[in-house]
Amino acid sequence: MPASKSQSTKRKYRDILHEVKDQVAWVTIDRPRVLNAFREQTLDEMIDALKSTREDPSIVCAVVTGAGDKAFSAGGDFYAMKRLNFTNACMWNDRMLGLAMTIRGLPIPVIAMVNGWCMGGGHELALWCDLVIASDNAVLGQTGAKVGACPTVGATQYLPRLIGERLAREMIFCARRFGAKEAAEVGLINKCVPQNDLLKETLKWCETMKGHSALTLRMTKKSLNFESDMLYASWQHGMELLAHVWDSQEAKEGMAAFLAGRPPDFQKFRLRDKKELEEYLEGCEKDLNAPPAMRGKKAKQS
Repeated sequence: MPASKSQSTKRKYRDILHEVKDQVAWVTIDRPRVLNAFREQTLDEMIDALKSTREDPSIVCAVVTGAGDKAFSAGGDFYAMKRLNFTNACMWNDRMLGLAMTIRGLPIPVIAMVNGWCMGGGHELALWCDLVIASDNAVLGQTGAKVGACPTVGATQYLPRLIGERLAREMIFCARRFGAKEAAEVGLINKCVPQNDLLKETLKWCETMKGHSALTLRMTKKSLNFESDMLYASWQHGMELLAHVWDSQEAKEGMAAFLAGRPPDFQKFRLRDKKELEEYLEGCEKDLNAPPAMRGKKAKQS
């Protein structure tokens, strides 16, 4: 039988909380000690919980949020991500893409209820959702450039469409952050509300959709996704780029600096590359790009 207004069902997980109540599925990242940063297990559990909504056609919508009042999600947990390299990067990247495709593929709207920090991969999680409502203490941003990672799991694809090409590039290249009020003004989120009203306003959206046709919601979500579904090739390309980034010294420096609470030293990599290029150009001048027996000798005129 369909769930009645008083019924509630729950699944047991380690990293998340999951509950279906009053025809709404609630998926909460439950890692407040690390600002709801996610690891491999978190992503697996979110995929499973969200996919389970297909087992109950009476569910109207899903809400994704973070436990506590400090963060929606700070993105990937660096203690998990610093273990990544080119060989195993697919184990992480496939999970990220899997969660994104799960959210986009559900036949119901998915709402991101954002409270506090919403950064990096956590912000990409919000981008995957259909609607975003945030409390006035929320801060949204892409921090990849500051820590040696690239936001190619949705940010590079969706941000230009949401806020325009120029502002998207500023957000990514300069790691610009937006408070919730400004985020609503530029179209990054749907609505900014006082922190104490966040749950109440989210529930209003859920109640509104309960009065709407489930079939229409399903079909219009599929139609709305059509154009951006064409970006799937870009996602695949982005995953390969990201795999190379995970194995780089710059990524290792960025994550180590973040965990140590110090500024990263990315300048040393620029200087290293400059030295290597100078050595290469000098080698060309010295004929080091020719077989040893031909160095320093003029080529015979034909």
